[in-house]
Amino acid sequence: MAVILVTGMSGTGKSTALIALAQRGYRVVDTDYGGWIADLPRPDGTGSERQWREDRIEELIADHERSGESVFIGGTVWNQVGFYPRFDEIVLLSAPVPVILDRIAQRDTNPFGKAAGERERIMADIAEIEPLLRSAASVEIDTRKPLGEVVDQLAALAGPRISQ
Repeated sequence: MAVILVTGMSGTGKSTALIALAQRGYRVVDTDYGGWIADLPRPDGTGSERQWREDRIEELIADHERSGESVFIGGTVWNQVGFYPRFDEIVLLSAPVPVILDRIAQRDTNPFGKAAGERERIMADIAEIEPLLRSAASVEIDTRKPLGEVVDQLAALAGPRISQ
């Protein structure tokens, strides 16, 4: 059983990889959807930021620890660092900036990044936040690889599935 965080900047393929893992029968939770995230005040009082709803994430991890079933949790939020000790693996999905910007321009599943200001924020976040994610990651996967290879690497971290 493993609890695995799949993190990375917008456009690196987190949602795509999670969908492919789910199709292989793995339990996945993409925290961008389903009320896992709220816009909450930062503890330092410098405004608000998208953050995990800590009670829900805590319960999710605890449920999977009790069940013995592996789970992939996808997301990149300000307060995820508080949960790092609870993850067996922290996987950073990465790609070069031009690849990320092209993917964001082409995708139709998420409108974020279509506006010029949003693309500027993405580039700033890559410069500021991605190094922090990289320093915490136990594994980094370059998502320029074929999707099947990316998913194979992720699946290997979880070990065999309990239920088929």
